[in-house]
Amino acid sequence: MQPRAVLITGAARRIGAAIARALHAAGANVLLHCHRSRAEAEFVAATLEASRAGSTAILQADLLDLEALPRLVESAAAKFGRLDGLVNNASSFAATPFGTIDAAAWDDLVGTNLRAPLFLAQAAAPHLRKTRGGIVNMVDIHSERPLKDYVVYSIAKAGLAGLTRSLALELAPGVRVNGVSPGAILWPDSEDHFPPHERERIVGSTPLGRVGSPEEIAGAVKWLLLDAPFVTGQIVAVDGGRSVQL
Repeated sequence: MQPRAVLITGAARRIGAAIARALHAAGANVLLHCHRSRAEAEFVAATLEASRAGSTAILQADLLDLEALPRLVESAAAKFGRLDGLVNNASSFAATPFGTIDAAAWDDLVGTNLRAPLFLAQAAAPHLRKTRGGIVNMVDIHSERPLKDYVVYSIAKAGLAGLTRSLALELAPGVRVNGVSPGAILWPDSEDHFPPHERERIVGSTPLGRVGSPEEIAGAVKWLLLDAPFVTGQIVAVDGGRSVQL
């Protein structure tokens, strides 16, 4: 059988790279999308190619460019002659306290977290129907319980949760659509978002008492995409129980 082919957005680093590694280890060919992180994507691809030659491809695109999204999907489907999965992982994250919100922040946060997943799914649907494939959207526990001062991000992720459930209806029965909602996994690169005392508070309020790992998120994505044929329209929280406390 020909290996399944999965397109992962934002696959060059952090959680996206972990998802690519997990799906690749499960036998899938992976299409690594990046925007500005080409060097990091090439490193991930080289590592995977060393274990299985001809199993990866790098696709570069700006997800805010609406016209680029169908081209990205067509390039992905053409590379391996099929498309079995789409993982909408790429995400912008920034504070937007109420009263400071401008159009640029709205366009960026809603564009990457909601608009791009919608239009990528729309472009991918014909290919996924052929393979009875699936979509996994990277949501957030704050899609249901907003994060203070992150108004637009919270709105966008809430929309993505709604999109996940809506697409599960629209694309059934041929394509399954699910989501994963991470809790505290990797802190942002800058401490401006969560200073040390806030990070300690978050870990302290998490029932399992620790942050999660990218590999734990990747495991949930792999299960939903490859090993859960009777699951659709669901959003799985992988958060150490933190959403219970919010």
